[in-house]
Amino acid sequence: MAIRVQLDRLLLERRMSLTELADRVGLTLANLSVLKTGRARAVRFTTLDALCRELDCQPGDLLVRTPGPQDAGPGADADGPAPRRA
Repeated sequence: MAIRVQLDRLLLERRMSLTELADRVGLTLANLSVLKTGRARAVRFTTLDALCRELDCQPGDLLVRTPGPQDAGPGADADGPAPRRA
């Protein structure tokens, strides 16, 4: 996926553990771990807002887009081309 979560870097800079962040934002450690390891397929704006509040950052500090093989052109994503609309 071209969108990466930089949670490790922010936690290190804030000297905060994943467990502490999970407690502060009200997420389970397992769900926060999925986000941290890049396995999340989506994130709710309320979750993003809570993370930014507790990490004192902007969404752009937490999420970064990196070019990858899926940048094949408009309408393409990791799962293949976008479906055509009738």
